[in-house]
Amino acid sequence: MRFEHRAVPIVLSAVLIDTIGFGIVLPVLPSLIMHLAHNTLADAARTGGALLIAFSVAQFFAGPVIGSLGDHFGRRPVLLLAMLAFAIDYALMAFAPTIGWLFLGRVIAGVAGAVYGPANAVIADVTPPEKRGAAFGLMGAAFGVGFIIGPAIGGLLSVFGPRAPFLVAGGLALINAIWIGFVMPETLKPEDQRDFEWKRANAFGAFIPLFNAGGALPLIVTAFFWQICQMVYPSTWAFWCEARWGWSAREVGWSLAATGVMMALTQTLLTGRLIARFGEERTLVIGMVAATAVFIAFNFITAPWMVFPLLAVGTMMGVVFPSLNAVLSRMVDASNQGSLQGGMSSVGSAAAVIGPLMMTQVLASGTEHGVPGAAFLLSAAIALLSLGIVFVGVIRPLRARATVAGGEPPPHL
Repeated sequence: MRFEHRAVPIVLSAVLIDTIGFGIVLPVLPSLIMHLAHNTLADAARTGGALLIAFSVAQFFAGPVIGSLGDHFGRRPVLLLAMLAFAIDYALMAFAPTIGWLFLGRVIAGVAGAVYGPANAVIADVTPPEKRGAAFGLMGAAFGVGFIIGPAIGGLLSVFGPRAPFLVAGGLALINAIWIGFVMPETLKPEDQRDFEWKRANAFGAFIPLFNAGGALPLIVTAFFWQICQMVYPSTWAFWCEARWGWSAREVGWSLAATGVMMALTQTLLTGRLIARFGEERTLVIGMVAATAVFIAFNFITAPWMVFPLLAVGTMMGVVFPSLNAVLSRMVDASNQGSLQGGMSSVGSAAAVIGPLMMTQVLASGTEHGVPGAAFLLSAAIALLSLGIVFVGVIRPLRARATVAGGEPPPHL
């Protein structure tokens, strides 16, 4: 595969290794929480949600700071420090004697997790606007491949205890930091650097480049609600699998690995083609419709094998954010790409504070009342709301402007 710049495969590898580290720990998280807190599965789900909230609150405030630092100092030093922080985080998680240490580790990971803003900014730095949708799709593919390797390794390592995967994740993060430090070039041009300003770097000032971009508000709101409904997977999947099917950590790991395989195939084989064929806006709708149908269907399956066909269809949600990001990246200039991605990171983090709280509470309550799939129904409702916003706030105005400018809207609208 040819890349626009030699920094692209390094950034993709950073996302890959980070995702491997995240995916490694998912299968063992329920058992680790129950071991440390001595509580039930339903209560462990609530604690797992609180851990994700701690992560997201830290990322919400760190995202715009990291993005603005990347616009001032460059992408490379920010990515390097983030990877080192991840290595420290996983070490803390591996040796945590109490639940409190797990929360500390999640806060550090939240700060380091803002790495996705600078990573996306690298893509925007070196990729022509017309190719960014497909390039952002490769970021999703790296995430998908990480979910092939990470959960599978986590499930296999679970035989050595719930702490073993954290040690491997920390080692991977350290290796990635070394690679960035010695190999990755800087992609931000000196003339595109700008001064660091706290009014842009605070969690609310970071939204300024988004709101100043014409027509961006519906996309921002869509991203917010879509991130909330997506949180059903990282916050409840392992708990739902155990509550609904009685799966072990190994089986949860293999299900996540299968998801990663299908997600990688979707991102590498379909995202660019769909965007080229239908345009970013219509591809956005295709992904959202597929994911919504899957959220609903999870409540009606009657056998474990049915999970996997639904996961195959559900990976179409992977085309949503590349399409959305490509549209937004055209709305700001080169010197503000870091702020744009930092702001989008904060949008996602704000939603990720709300999402785990909602999803884990609904899952726990549903499990206690014999409806373990209740969180997926909630996700479906929020996804339908997001679709409505896209149609009313994005598709309809674009069609109207295209009709006024040229008589007939283009086919992809």
